[in-house]
Amino acid sequence: MLVSVIIWLNGTHGAGKTTTSTLVQQLIPDSRVFDAEKVGETLMDITPGLPWTDNFQHWPPWRPLVVETARRVLDYTGGTLVMPMTVPVEQYWREISIGLADHAIPVRHFVLHADQDTLRRRIQEDTKMGPSGFRFAHLDAYAEAARTWMHEEAEVIDTTQLRPAQAASRIADAVLSRESNESRTG
Repeated sequence: MLVSVIIWLNGTHGAGKTTTSTLVQQLIPDSRVFDAEKVGETLMDITPGLPWTDNFQHWPPWRPLVVETARRVLDYTGGTLVMPMTVPVEQYWREISIGLADHAIPVRHFVLHADQDTLRRRIQEDTKMGPSGFRFAHLDAYAEAARTWMHEEAEVIDTTQLRPAQAASRIADAVLSRESNESRTG
């Protein structure tokens, strides 16, 4: 069984993070989904509001609050947190991953990737959220992050031709097989 680990699903809008995270949670024993966007939404609800930004990730409190929330949940429950959250800014990813490492919380970082045409089509055809200018506007930032740092820092799952259940299965298999190998050798 996995104890106090985070499975972070990175990637841009339309890659399948939210849907896949729910499916991964169903495949990993003793796991929960924690969407760090909820931390951002809490910060957005402060009144009067925090200084304006086009993305709550730019607020300095967001990153340590994500770390602290994840740590506290894992201290309370143990097990695995599946965290679907786009983090395209390398400095922000470093702050989060170092913060989690400081609490001895291992992170399996996966990037759900799809080509730009597929991403645009998925965003356009999204029946839950509908087409979103915000989501379209962040595709270029993701492409730059993928090219410069993100794909080197994570296990990349190309979802262009995969259904979410297939991506979830690949992630769960990778996590569980590594855990099994570590328990046999450790």
